[in-house]
Amino acid sequence: MEQIGVANAPCSWGCLEFDGKGSPTIGYQQMLDELVETGYSATELGDWGYFPTDPRTLSQELGSRRVEMLGAFVPIAFADPSALNKGTENALRAARLLTAVATETSPHLILADDNGTHPMRTACAGRIGPEQGLSLEQRRVYAGNVERVARTVADDTGITSLFHHHCAGWVETPDEIACLLDLIPPESLGLVFDTGHYAFSSQDYDLAKGLRTFGDRIRYVHLKDCDPPIADRSRKDAHGYFWALEKGLFSELGAGGVNLPGIVSWLQGRDYDGYVTVEQDLLPGMGTPRESALRNRKYLRSLGL
Repeated sequence: MEQIGVANAPCSWGCLEFDGKGSPTIGYQQMLDELVETGYSATELGDWGYFPTDPRTLSQELGSRRVEMLGAFVPIAFADPSALNKGTENALRAARLLTAVATETSPHLILADDNGTHPMRTACAGRIGPEQGLSLEQRRVYAGNVERVARTVADDTGITSLFHHHCAGWVETPDEIACLLDLIPPESLGLVFDTGHYAFSSQDYDLAKGLRTFGDRIRYVHLKDCDPPIADRSRKDAHGYFWALEKGLFSELGAGGVNLPGIVSWLQGRDYDGYVTVEQDLLPGMGTPRESALRNRKYLRSLGL
């Protein structure tokens, strides 16, 4: 079995994609330096413009630190037809940058909903019921739009896109994930399995059912823990997604309730030979990113990664 690589992402340093939540307080050079210092060998692109968007400059910054660029997270409002052209442009520019700077690892173009922008879905994240979802016809339109963007990216760059299920978006619950994947062929779209988002949305911290259900479509994994008391309080008191984030919903690895040893065993049992990426979503200015990254890396070493 090949060694599973371990990466970390800009969101662990306060670079999140949500408008109105402030700009990152830690620049990309400090973030990359701390990423290497704490034991990681790869990262993702983060918000467009956080890293240099000139391929030569970005390659130099990554190469001087021997850091791989794994992928780019591109949020698109797939339920809104008027947003699709702009979203496709954003996906293509990210995919083209990935292909220009990739070295040893085939990068991932990660598509996601424009999370955190729909008031009801944001307010009810972690406790979504069927009545709060899209209709079947709307899901078909949504999936068609995802497939259209994925095919455009593949035709232009050769990259097969992956979809990231995410709280506060239209594809959050296990049923919503299953419906999307059922409507798009595997050769056109894979899945990023995010352990923290899955636990919060499904209230299933064990993950075993999710891995059984979606295992054949999982091409990449985001490792994230989830704090059960904060999640439970968010549901009980009807708090929104950003309240939960601000309270530390996604804790350091091993400090929450997610069965991370179980997912590591699952990956090893499948001879998974790609990267896993740590994501401890922090809003700008929150927490202690370097210290958390170090503790998260030590925890994963204790699991054999």
